[in-house]
Amino acid sequence: MEAYPVPGLSRSAVIAVAIFLAAHFALLIGLTTPDKFVFDEVHYVPAARQMLGFTAPQPMLNPMHPPLAKELIAASIAAFGDNALGWRYPATLFGALAVVAIYLCGLALFGSQGPAIATALIAAFNQMLYVQARIAMLDIFALGLGLLAIAAFMHGFRRERPQALFAIAGALFGFAAACKWSGLFPLAVCIAIVAVVRLMQGWHTLFADARPTDWYRPDLWPTFRAHHAALCFALLPAVTYFAAFVPLYGLSLSDLIEAQRRIFADNTTTAIAGHTYMSSWPSWPLLARPVWFLFDKTADDNVAAIVFLGNPLVAWPALLALAVVLRDLIIARRWDAFLIAAFYFGCWLAWALLPRTLGFIYYYLPAATVASLALVYALRREGLPHWLLWAYVGMVAIGFAVMLPISAAFIGTSMQTFNHLMLFQSWI
Repeated sequence: MEAYPVPGLSRSAVIAVAIFLAAHFALLIGLTTPDKFVFDEVHYVPAARQMLGFTAPQPMLNPMHPPLAKELIAASIAAFGDNALGWRYPATLFGALAVVAIYLCGLALFGSQGPAIATALIAAFNQMLYVQARIAMLDIFALGLGLLAIAAFMHGFRRERPQALFAIAGALFGFAAACKWSGLFPLAVCIAIVAVVRLMQGWHTLFADARPTDWYRPDLWPTFRAHHAALCFALLPAVTYFAAFVPLYGLSLSDLIEAQRRIFADNTTTAIAGHTYMSSWPSWPLLARPVWFLFDKTADDNVAAIVFLGNPLVAWPALLALAVVLRDLIIARRWDAFLIAAFYFGCWLAWALLPRTLGFIYYYLPAATVASLALVYALRREGLPHWLLWAYVGMVAIGFAVMLPISAAFIGTSMQTFNHLMLFQSWI
C-alpha cells in the first residue's frame, strides 16, 4: 500500500534545490522591464504600499482578496525599494517554488527522477507559469503554495500513516487561500477524496478484481481517523488562513468576519460590465482568448509585449494526455491517474460553479500546471520508447523559445513577428 519510494531522499533534495535555483535565475532575467505597472499590478502594488504606510490607511485598497500575497509584495518593497524589482521579486520566488512543487508531485506519482524532472521542465516551459511568475499579481503565490500542498497530499496518499503529510498539505492550503480564494479549490478536492474513500470503506466496498494500483483500497489509511481529517483539512487550513489577517486586523473577530464578508461578496457577484480580455472556463484549455498584459511600441516597427497565452505545444497535447488519464482511471482504476484527474478537473471545473461571469485565462494556471503530470503520465506508458518523453520536452522547449518574444518585455519583437505569433483572430 505504500507509495512509490522517494528515490534517494538526499538526492531528491539536491535536485529540488537545483531546480529552484535554475528556475529562479531564469525568472529574474529582465524582470524590471518595464519599470512601470503591468496589467493588474495597478491594484496590488498600491495595496502593498498602503500596508507599508506609504499612503493613507483608508479606504482600504483591494479588500476583495486576502492579504498574504500583498503582504509578501510589501515585504519585498521594504527590502528592495518601491520599484519594479521590489514589486515583482516575490513572484519569481513563488514561481520557482511552483516548478519545484510539480517536480515533487512527479516524484510522488512516478517514483523516478527522470519523469519528475521532465514534469518540472514541461511546467517551466509553459508560458503560463513563466509570465505569471514575473508580475506582481496574486495567482503565482496561490499556485506555488497550492502545488506544494498537492505534492504533500500525493506523497501521503498511499501511506499507512498519512497524518503528517496531510497536515502539511492542510497548512499550506490555508496559506494558498490567504493569497487568493482559488487556493481553496485543491483543498476541496482533497476533502472530497478523503470523504469518498471513507464513504466506500464505510460501505465495505470491494473491487472484485482488486489490484495493487487501485486508487481505492479497503485498507487505505488504517490509522487515519475522523479527528485527523478535521485537523488536517479544516482546523489547520483555518489557522494558517486567518494568521495572514492578523497583521492588518489584529485579533478583532468582528473585523475578521467583515473582511471575509467583503471577499465573499466580491467573488460571488455576477459581473455586469464586460472586459476586453474576459473569457469563459470552457475556452481556457483551447487557448481561445489570451490576455495582453503589456503592448508598448518601442520603435516604429518594434514592440515590447507580454501576452498571457501559454505554450500551445503544452496546452493542446495535454488534452490528449488527459484523455489517456481518464481512460486509465475508468478502466484500470489507477491511483496515479485518479490523482492527476482529480486535481486537474477540480482546479479547472470549480470555476464553472461560481456565479461570477468575469473570467480570464490565467485562472486556468493551476490546472494547466497539473496537466504537465498528465503529459508525462501518457508519454511513459508501457510500450512507448523512453526517448519519446525527452524528445517531447525538447519540442516544448523550442515552442517556449519561439513564444518568448511575446512573453517577456525585455526581449522585444517586431510587429511582423508579433503578428505571425498571433495565430488566430481571437488572440488579437
